[in-house]
Amino acid sequence: MFFFLNFNKSEAGNRIIFSKSKCMLSLDSIDHQIILLLQSNGKMNNKEVASKIGLSVTPTFERIKRMERMGVIQGYSALINRKAIGKDLKVVCQVSLKSHEKEGIDVFESAIRELPEVSHAYHVAGATDYMLTIEVANMEVYQDFLKNQLARIPHIGQVNSSFVMSELK
Repeated sequence: MFFFLNFNKSEAGNRIIFSKSKCMLSLDSIDHQIILLLQSNGKMNNKEVASKIGLSVTPTFERIKRMERMGVIQGYSALINRKAIGKDLKVVCQVSLKSHEKEGIDVFESAIRELPEVSHAYHVAGATDYMLTIEVANMEVYQDFLKNQLARIPHIGQVNSSFVMSELK
């Protein structure tokens, strides 16, 4: 869950304040450099990060640990080539619910969390209620998923599927 709600740059220009309700997170330009480096390579060790930002290892380590404690850095993950693991088809699926009662929303969200084919799920505002990214082997597997898993979730009113032709970013 992202929690950067407000963005304010101070007049001095060297500190950026993010706020989450009553909790204030203060990040300076060095913190932002660390974030960018770790976003591009989460396996980069503290020594490598320190050399790139011009600090010694200990203060770099302390900054990273502080950002982990603050929840700015929520974890580290690997980017997987989905085709290498047999998931050749990526589908962006728009789902609208029949109603917006809490029970229906809770049932839908709980069911979606249990489906391994769904790699990302977003509750959105607009013409649809949810955007799902689904990764499967091929169209036949997607059709089976749609008929035998997704369509069986209560409270779904409409499903629109778009098939990814290429990934740009």
